[in-house]
Amino acid sequence: MTTTQTDRKVLLTLLAHPDDAEFLCGGTLLRLADEGWQMHVATMTPGDCGTMTDTRWGISATRTAEGKAAADKLGAIYHCLDERDIYVCYDKPTLRKAVDLFRQVAPTLVFTHAPRDYMMDHEMTSAVARAASFGYGAPNASTHPLIEGSCVPTLYYCDPLEGTDPLGHRVEPTTIIDISDQIDAKADLLACHASQREWLRAHHGMDEYLESMKRQSRMRGDQANVAFAEAFTQHRGHPYPTHDLLGELFGNLKS
Repeated sequence: MTTTQTDRKVLLTLLAHPDDAEFLCGGTLLRLADEGWQMHVATMTPGDCGTMTDTRWGISATRTAEGKAAADKLGAIYHCLDERDIYVCYDKPTLRKAVDLFRQVAPTLVFTHAPRDYMMDHEMTSAVARAASFGYGAPNASTHPLIEGSCVPTLYYCDPLEGTDPLGHRVEPTTIIDISDQIDAKADLLACHASQREWLRAHHGMDEYLESMKRQSRMRGDQANVAFAEAFTQHRGHPYPTHDLLGELFGNLKS
């Protein structure tokens, strides 16, 4: 295990629910895929509460199939840690699953949720991802073999919904990436999650699943004087890499 970056180009997103990756960072994922990165999209849960009509098991099967379909379009491998919606916890069993996933993937770049977000599943997933990214390379942390080149990865937090924390304070990201050329393909990825349109309309009062994604991307684009953008906040605590990898790859529009 090294604390410095290697030449391996392996991305892992660990987010709470199927469709979170496509909504929050799908454009940047598309750009990374075009650059030849090995892509892994993981969800903490199968989205088993994301319905007003189906059973827990029925909607889980539907949403994990949607997650795999979106990952296939991206050229990514889909993983689900099979925790329960609304009950995601920072505890030993959940950490064990996450550490084992990191051990098998050995990512050099990780995306997860903002530490402060509108729902606790997101916040708990953020904490679990941070812990796993820090510790997965310790030889005794997992029974899975340690892949050569495993390292403390570059870690970014995705923009919270509407770019604000739970108290309504605007989040100022460290990195803004232009996804103007990717917005249509991003919408195609998100459209794989067809089950969520009805759920969001019933539970959140939203009837514009794709348009809400475009509004958030447009909001960050307006901030950077481009049509559409995605925002990230880099984790720079010891011993994480502090250079802005995304900015080096694609240009950081943060003024």
